Amino acid sequence: MSKGKKSKGLTHFFTFRPNGDVCQVQLAGCFTNWKPVSMSRQEDGGFLVSLRLEPGVYEYKFIVDGHWITDPGHSSWALNAYGSFNSVLSIEAFK
Repeated sequence: MSKGKKSKGLTHFFTFRPNGDVCQVQLAGCFTNWKPVSMSRQEDGGFLVSLRLEPGVYEYKFIVDGHWITDPGHSSWALNAYGSFNSVLSIEAFK
């Protein structure tokens, strides 16, 4: 990357499909300083949010009606400082 140019990152779509009725789904991770970001309800009942992320490794969780959970559609986790697990997302750089 040349000096003075900012990378715009890559758009990543986070999706959550609930098994039952839920009122609110949010996403929080190291890329949001663990501050919750609201996800939009989709016509099919799922929830979606897109974020621009630089290549790297990120930890995150969904917050479903106030309950912090790992991503049920993703099988990579890391132990966190609180003794529970975070989901882990790895974004590769395009070459």
